[in-house]
Amino acid sequence: MAGPVPNRPALLNPLKSTHMTDYDVDLFVIGAGSGGVRAARMAAGLGERVAIAENRHLGGTCVNVGCVPKKLFVYASHFREDFDAAKGFGWSLGDPQFDWSRLLAQKNREIQRLQGVYEVLLDQGGVQVIAGQAHVQDAHTVAVGQQSFRCERILVATGGWPSVPDIPGKEFVVTSNEMFALDTLPKRLLIVGGGYIAVEFAGIMHGMGVATTLCYRGAKILRGFDEDIRDFVAVEMGKKGVVIRFDTHINRIEKAETGFLAHIDEGQPIAADLVLYATGRKPNTAGLGLETLGVELDTKGAIKVNDDYQTNIPSIYALGDVTNRVNLTPVATAEAMALVNHLYVQQSTPVDYDTIPTAVFSQPNVGTVGLTETEARKRYPDIDIYQSVFTPMKHTLSGLGEKTLMKMVVNRSNDKVLGIHMVGADAGEIIQGMAVAIRAGATKAVFDSTIGIHPTAAEEFVTMRKPME
Repeated sequence: MAGPVPNRPALLNPLKSTHMTDYDVDLFVIGAGSGGVRAARMAAGLGERVAIAENRHLGGTCVNVGCVPKKLFVYASHFREDFDAAKGFGWSLGDPQFDWSRLLAQKNREIQRLQGVYEVLLDQGGVQVIAGQAHVQDAHTVAVGQQSFRCERILVATGGWPSVPDIPGKEFVVTSNEMFALDTLPKRLLIVGGGYIAVEFAGIMHGMGVATTLCYRGAKILRGFDEDIRDFVAVEMGKKGVVIRFDTHINRIEKAETGFLAHIDEGQPIAADLVLYATGRKPNTAGLGLETLGVELDTKGAIKVNDDYQTNIPSIYALGDVTNRVNLTPVATAEAMALVNHLYVQQSTPVDYDTIPTAVFSQPNVGTVGLTETEARKRYPDIDIYQSVFTPMKHTLSGLGEKTLMKMVVNRSNDKVLGIHMVGADAGEIIQGMAVAIRAGATKAVFDSTIGIHPTAAEEFVTMRKPME
């Protein structure tokens, strides 16, 4: 999400003037990412006068340097394995060649298309779009460059930004932002971190032929996920050729004759041509004027809000990653809808944070919804675990040896399914449907009585009969 908004006039359309108030706008949104755009469009659709400011690209992190380009890269990186698998099904292929510059050009074209879609949606929705850095001057005033707006309400939806620890040599590292625009692919990549961004880029870069090492200071990757998922993903990634070094702490990065050296607590430094730090993201609140105004932030710089996304200053609201609660694009859009319904429809549509499905586009894919086994055992005394590890049908011939894990957490006393977890091909696609069942309160008996689709991996979820001992 680097660089200015390209070649757009500061004002794309005039504000509606149907409201006779002392304010220029009813709602001023700072940040045109998924949450901000959804709130702006919904409020404008209800007749409110809305403006939105963005100092980089329309679409925010997700469209520009997040979900969308990441998923395109995942698709691209998987072809090498698909070519290998094809031999087991009778296909003879030549030596496939990968062109990184071609992929970048294709990716950039799609991102530009999506930016244009966002611009049209906002423009046609009657939202005034302002290019530039917004600064909150007081509880009802926002300045963007030389322009100043009196606002009945202000919504901050500026998302997050990659965070790199303050270590010697940090100027030599890149973050996920830069990974989407590398001039050339490195031969050797060191990834520092163990969260979903680190794990996803490990699979992406390895699939594109880069020798990839992932270093994590902890004992397991993917903190917060089910323990069996964490163990299983690490094993499967290792089988594919990604080197994972646990309990490894990097002290400094040194520029070498060829590439860089990452110095660790013990042992030889790790050599790499590129070092990616995926060590977390921080709320993007710097430069907005919030602290001067007295908006309460937590120790990580996240904006504190109540259940209605309202800050300690009644006219100022915040949602999405800038509040650092559940940092997922669909959560930000759901929060936006809840806020607009609360403010302008007087309707309460609270977001259910307990049953949020999510996916990690690692290789193999992770999909999960509901409670982990650890969480469930803390809340309930009688938990049954159903689990299956198997070779999916494709890999009985592919020769790749990839396994799939499926796991279900059930409350024995009322048979309610509390959580479902999967590692394997299309896990995200499969878990989306499982999330509907969890949200509806499905019991294990409902799953057992559901007829499976054969032959699929997904049918395993309706054929697991015996809990683990």
